Amino acid sequence: MIAALLTLAPLLAAAFAPEWSAGLRERTSTNVRLLCPVLLCVPYVLVARWGSKFRWEWFVLYALLPVVVAVLLEHARRLDPEQHGNWRDFVVLATLGLAVDLRWFEPAWPARMAVFNKMLLLDTGIYGFVVIRQLAGVGFDLRLRLRDVDVGLREFAFYVPIALLLGLELGFLHLHTGWPRLLQVVGGFVFTFFFIAVPEELFFRGWVQNLLERRVGRSAALATTAILFGLSHFNKRAAHFNWRYVLLAALAGVFYGRAWRTDRRVGAAAVTHASVDTVWSLWLR
Repeated sequence: MIAALLTLAPLLAAAFAPEWSAGLRERTSTNVRLLCPVLLCVPYVLVARWGSKFRWEWFVLYALLPVVVAVLLEHARRLDPEQHGNWRDFVVLATLGLAVDLRWFEPAWPARMAVFNKMLLLDTGIYGFVVIRQLAGVGFDLRLRLRDVDVGLREFAFYVPIALLLGLELGFLHLHTGWPRLLQVVGGFVFTFFFIAVPEELFFRGWVQNLLERRVGRSAALATTAILFGLSHFNKRAAHFNWRYVLLAALAGVFYGRAWRTDRRVGAAAVTHASVDTVWSLWLR
């Protein structure tokens, strides 16, 4: 429980108190600011010792990686004050994204506890981009507005007919009979929103698409990010390259990206994403 609270704290602080989180930079000295993310190793210590999986090499990794990310993004902030996108930004994003997608660090965790890995890597990115880099235009504010819900459901409505026709034709989607309980639908949506949609939309839309827009423009950034999002699903639910999943995920990424860039709000994209995943898991998987 303590490990879970420590892991969720950076996410919740940045999402529900964004002004306070961004202000941490001005309230701390440089040394403190760059060294304090070492504390992100604490959840690993607690969970690994509980599961008898503690290894010093993993401890060093979880202690040093957040500090290295903070240092890189501190230099990026100084060398790229206009935030056009520095190579350090993309190195950090590539490292965090590949570590999650290829499950590089999951052997460090006890069985069924690998979700901590994903959340700690997300915390590392949040600290780096919110507190250190202070990247503008991310829109990571989960104090949802009615407009966020409206935009999110609008893009969901645009995507669903396309996904249904294509997914059923390709044999990737299969309709299920029966109607789940209301609690199952609500619970599935809430879990998906916070633990799948929000992390992925923050990474792909708030950070990747946001930075790419400054380099290649809105349309190219939307398309590139959607392709990267699709490719991140290449090994999901199959032992081989699952091109059907990649295709549908890439198309979904277009609509998630549209939802985000309407008002530059991660919450709106997460509403679209969570709605798609909830419908798929309950009626189409």
